[in-house]
Amino acid sequence: MRLTFLGTGTSFGVPVVGCDCETCTSPDPRDARTRSGALLDLPGGRLLVDAPPELRLQLLRAGVDRVDAVWLTHPHADHVHGIDDLRVFTTRHRTVLPAYLAREHEPEVRRRFEYIFSDRVPPPGTTKPRIELLPFDPEGPVEVLGEQLRPLELPHGPMTTWGFRVGGLGYITDAKRLTHAVRDRLEGVDTLVLNALWWGNPHPTHFNVEEAVAAAERVGARRTYLVHLTHRVLHRDLEARLPSGVFPAYDGLTLEVRP
Repeated sequence: MRLTFLGTGTSFGVPVVGCDCETCTSPDPRDARTRSGALLDLPGGRLLVDAPPELRLQLLRAGVDRVDAVWLTHPHADHVHGIDDLRVFTTRHRTVLPAYLAREHEPEVRRRFEYIFSDRVPPPGTTKPRIELLPFDPEGPVEVLGEQLRPLELPHGPMTTWGFRVGGLGYITDAKRLTHAVRDRLEGVDTLVLNALWWGNPHPTHFNVEEAVAAAERVGARRTYLVHLTHRVLHRDLEARLPSGVFPAYDGLTLEVRP
């Protein structure tokens, strides 16, 4: 499996509009973080994880010409507001794109993007994304592109987000803690993706770096990559301060993951 980090930033993105801090003005391209999303190449096709607002630019940068399915972790704006950019794939390939999400999030996604999911036919000469929402059973597994994905239920303030485990990969974003059930499902995972905001100052709905490192130690993956990073952390400083086996991800980073 190949995992590509399309975006590794938090909801503000980095640089933050109007900010002249060290990270926002950094010449290091690894400090430029678009909103969080990823691409997972599976044997049966290419899975997009979330549809952040910069999705079109992310796909262009990564040279992506096809997406075969989508996994939506939750309906916060920084994870779904690029959904219209999927229109190019459904129009070009004249197909319907399956999008997997928790049943609890389906009403919100349908309401927010009513123009996509209504029965109204677009005017002649215009298009809209053709997306089929497929609510999954939280107990899983969920068959996606020929692979078995195990849903991971994660507390994110009043909302629940849904990561997944597939083969040797565990993918988690926008979580505050890992439940016993999630840790059980992650047992033996080789590569873990985990959200983290900054050092210190605990956040009510997200891991900070210290909490993410502690969670990674409990999981015991061979390597852990931190995403959903804010402008309060420089890439080079994170690299220097993180313990062995824990790394900051960056936009465009590609990993080969053990199945």
